[in-house]
Amino acid sequence: MSNEPRDVHVLNLGAGVQSTTLYLMFMRGLVTPPIEVAIFADTQDEPEAVYRHLDWLESLGGPRILRVTVGRLGDDLMRGRNNTGQRFASIPAFSTPDGGVTVGLSKRQCSKEYKTEPIHQAIRYQVLGLGPRRPVPRGVTVHQYFGISIDEGGRSKRIRAMYEKKHRRHVPHFPLMDRFMTRADCLTWLTTHGQVPHPVQRSACVFCPYRDDASWETVKANPADWQRAVEIDRALRVPGNLVNRNMEQVLYLHRSCIPLEDVTLRPYHDGQMLMPFYQECEGVCGN
Repeated sequence: MSNEPRDVHVLNLGAGVQSTTLYLMFMRGLVTPPIEVAIFADTQDEPEAVYRHLDWLESLGGPRILRVTVGRLGDDLMRGRNNTGQRFASIPAFSTPDGGVTVGLSKRQCSKEYKTEPIHQAIRYQVLGLGPRRPVPRGVTVHQYFGISIDEGGRSKRIRAMYEKKHRRHVPHFPLMDRFMTRADCLTWLTTHGQVPHPVQRSACVFCPYRDDASWETVKANPADWQRAVEIDRALRVPGNLVNRNMEQVLYLHRSCIPLEDVTLRPYHDGQMLMPFYQECEGVCGN
C-alpha cells in the first residue's frame, strides 16, 4: 500500500439504539462523508434480539456490515481462558468477602479483548488489507464513528484519550454529540424517521454486570438469554476456576452479591437506577 493520502471511514456498530441511529443516518446520507463499512464485534453472547436486529439491518442493503469475533466470551470465561489461551480477560463482576456486602468490582478486560481489539484488527487486515506487523501507512487516516450521544460525554472523552495515546492514525468522531442528540432523541428518531419495525435493545453481553434491575428484567424476559446469564453467574463461583483462583472474595453478576437465579428484581422500586451503563463502560459496548 502506498503512502498517498487516503481517508477511510468506518462505523463501530454495536447494534444498539445509538449506533443503529447513526448507521441509518449514514445509509440515508444524513451524515457525511459515507462510511465504507460498519464493524460489529461479536462476543457471541449478545441477546437474541440483537442478532435479529442485526439481520434486519443487513437486509436493508445499506453500507456493508462486517461481523468479526475472536470467540465466545462466556465459554472462555467458564474455561478460565481468553481467546489466546492465556488467563482469562475478566468481566467486571461484583465481589464480596462474606456473601453479603458488595465491596468492589473485579478487573475488566473483556471490552478490550472482545470488542476494541477485534475491530482494530478488522480495520487493519480486512479493510486496509495490511499484512502482519505492517503499520498503517503514513498517508492513511482512519475515521472511526461512534454511536455515543450527548448524555454520554464521559465515554467520548475516554475514547479520545485512548486514541491519542494508542491510535495516532485513527480519528474518533461522534456525530450524535455534534447534533446534540440524547439517547431518548435516538429512540424517537428510530420510531419517527428510522422506521425500525421492532424495539431496539441495548447491545451488551447477556451476563454483563453493568445493569440495573430493569435491564436484568429485559434479559430475564428471554429464557435463553436468562439461562446463559445464570450459567455464567454460577461459573464465577466454581471452586478452582481460573477466573476466581487466588481471590479472597466471591464473584457475582448482580450487585447485591446474591446468585442471579435467587435475586428478586425490583426495577421500579425505590427509584432504582443503580448503574447507568454509559457511566461505566469505556464506550465499546451498549450502543
